[in-house]
Amino acid sequence: MQLSRLFFRERSLSKVAATFHHRADAESAVQTLRGLTGMHDRQVQLVQPGDRDWGRKVEPEGVGIWRTAVRAHLTCGFIGLAAGVLLFAAFYVAGVQAVLTTPGMGIVALAMFGAMFGLMLGGALTIRPDHGAVIAAVQRAMASGMWSVVAHPATRHQMADAEVLLARTGAPIARTL
Repeated sequence: MQLSRLFFRERSLSKVAATFHHRADAESAVQTLRGLTGMHDRQVQLVQPGDRDWGRKVEPEGVGIWRTAVRAHLTCGFIGLAAGVLLFAAFYVAGVQAVLTTPGMGIVALAMFGAMFGLMLGGALTIRPDHGAVIAAVQRAMASGMWSVVAHPATRHQMADAEVLLARTGAPIARTL
């Protein structure tokens, strides 16, 4: 199991988008990307100027995002809780007086703070700030009357191939991490 699957439940964790002045160039890029090995038609979306469904084309995995939110919070919360308990054990073994005199309160406090920070980290992972660059690029393109091609690669290999193919077009590219 990949480590990322502990936190994320989306099929595609990354996105790469390119913007084009002409529809024909964008459609050509779509066909080229769909020809990549293992790339399914749903993984490549064409966003046209004034597209009302552009949000779903850029972020198509609504259910996956909710699953990511739940999984990231549960995993990070548990890791934080465990880290808090381990910190308590380290303080106890080190002979920290505050922990030795009130061990019950100490373990509860450290475990709760650990869980809280873990849940905050889970929230940060759920927000996916790296997607903002792709979303902003598509919005700017639509506002300028341009076309966008958005690829949702499922593997690192597909991501690299999509990036190379779109770079060859000379179009401006935006990508997630």
